[in-house]
Amino acid sequence: MGRDGEQTRAVWALVLAALKDAGACAAATFCTAALLQGSFRGEGGSQSWLVLAIVINAFIFPASAFGIRVYRIASKYFSFGDFFRLAIASGFLFLISAVFIALGPEAPDQMRGVAFPFFTALLTFVFASMIRAGERLIAWKRPLAVAEHHSLKRALIIGAGDSGELTVREMKRSSEARYIPVGLIDDDPLKASLQIHGVSVLGHSEDIPELVEALEVDTILIAIPSGAGSQIKKIVDICTPTGVEILNLPSMNSLMELKGPISGRYREVQIEDLLRRKPVPIDKEIPKAYIGGERVLVTGGGGSIGSELARQVVKLSPAAIILTGKGENSLHSIQLELTQTTGIVPEVVVADVRDEDAMRRLFKLHRPTVVFHAAAHKHVPLMQANPIEAILNNVRGTWTVAKLSQEFGVKKMICISTDKAVSPSSIMGASKRVAELVVNALSHHSETEYAVVRFGNVLGSRGSLIPILSDQIRRGGPVTVTHPEMTRFFMTIPEAAQLVLQAGAMGKHGEIFILDMGEPIRILDMVNDLIKLHGLTPGTDIRIEFIGTRPGEKLHEELTLGNEELVATTHPKIRRVGNDTTGGKSLDWVEVEVNRMLDFCSDGQEDKAAETLMNLAWGKAGSVQIDIEEPEQSSHDADLTEA
Repeated sequence: MGRDGEQTRAVWALVLAALKDAGACAAATFCTAALLQGSFRGEGGSQSWLVLAIVINAFIFPASAFGIRVYRIASKYFSFGDFFRLAIASGFLFLISAVFIALGPEAPDQMRGVAFPFFTALLTFVFASMIRAGERLIAWKRPLAVAEHHSLKRALIIGAGDSGELTVREMKRSSEARYIPVGLIDDDPLKASLQIHGVSVLGHSEDIPELVEALEVDTILIAIPSGAGSQIKKIVDICTPTGVEILNLPSMNSLMELKGPISGRYREVQIEDLLRRKPVPIDKEIPKAYIGGERVLVTGGGGSIGSELARQVVKLSPAAIILTGKGENSLHSIQLELTQTTGIVPEVVVADVRDEDAMRRLFKLHRPTVVFHAAAHKHVPLMQANPIEAILNNVRGTWTVAKLSQEFGVKKMICISTDKAVSPSSIMGASKRVAELVVNALSHHSETEYAVVRFGNVLGSRGSLIPILSDQIRRGGPVTVTHPEMTRFFMTIPEAAQLVLQAGAMGKHGEIFILDMGEPIRILDMVNDLIKLHGLTPGTDIRIEFIGTRPGEKLHEELTLGNEELVATTHPKIRRVGNDTTGGKSLDWVEVEVNRMLDFCSDGQEDKAAETLMNLAWGKAGSVQIDIEEPEQSSHDADLTEA
């Protein structure tokens, strides 16, 4: 159907709805008159007056309903809140009817006063509401024969909250739904035996196995997007032995990004669901205060963190967003995504952050006023085998971007760091620690506001742990883990990006902000959970092989140095290092040492460059033994995650 046909259909639907309301109002007026007169018969004048009143009321009520947009709501979506609009339209009817009695033709004795307009308005509201309730009931009614014809899956819904209610409601009213709800589960005792749109709350999570068998359930839908990972894990552990399909709503942060019916947003349970925490409190006005109306540059804009920062920044009304990096394909991908989803076309510059001439051209042409520096090499074993590349990209790149930010009057620069910068044992970690020192030293000699945001591993980044483990499981194993006791901090990419934006508002003088990563996760526990999510048994269906730690790896990461004092900020998930941990190193000292290290890189003196890097990272507290060697190509790192 063309656009003209759709518009014609919409107009006729509106006319039909108005005619229904006009009929309801006419019937209400007639019934009120009959009740007040005690008879449908009367003198000719009374009958003429009544006909006039019916005509006027039948016009006034639909007109009032149209004016307050009652007809924009389809009957099957009409909610209790929308009935308030009908009440307002009925109120207008009461007022106009009262004015008609007072100023219009002389009314019969029985019609004078407020009784006639009041009962007319009341009955009109009742009749119009009954029409909509009936239409909604018909729209929601799905006979069993239809359900069987479409072979709908029988779904048990876990969670009788808002998401569960919305899921049931959608299944009941949509002719395209794939599921038919057979029951709800909720651990809240106050919801026991309640019904939601005719579907009963049948018990607690412990009752799931018994109910799955009794109700012949095909699919379990977990409708708890705000639930913590521990809660989701408990439910999954109970549901897995049933052998039925288990689908889950993603976290609230992710759910807000998805479009379409809620039943289409359910997906297979992912490891992120088992590790997620409660939604992070986000006040968009805080980052909007320093991003709104500004020209925002994101380095590493095609990477996992950089691209997510771009997605978040465009929601904060920047004047422009500039993305730069070396990966043309990833930059083009995020540019295309933002253009299609937001209508904002990012300015993309393919350039290397360590190329000062290229970056100077970028700053001169695009004049950024806020900079997020996310570009970095993050692969621990590869950087251990390629220290010069790590130094040039992570140290020189940061130095270049930070100095140009100062030179071109950037208002604020936020540098993304990592927990591996704390007491670094790896080349990658040391390079990020020196990057922190560079930003801190520059901050004391510039009007630009600098900040460093330090956090651990993010789930779902390219080359990260989860895809590697999943590939190993799909191939039948073995799954390789470096050490049974190895732990890491984890958070999701959207959560990390949102907290970076919040922390950026607080930074002024090179402060280091630490994101709350929760408790460290044992890699072996994550591997076991991931194998179970694939419907397999660890150690039986899939063998786990321990390959040992490699150069640069630590069993346990830290988020702070031993001498760093953490203080609270205005955000519960962000803390700040409250004391200077740079050893009081001046900008001149940092510049001399960094240039000396870069000279070693230019001369190809890998060992001296690496040794200088480690000494710088440790505050030049003596020579630090490092281990540089080629990574084993057949091994899989348990920490290939993005900083």
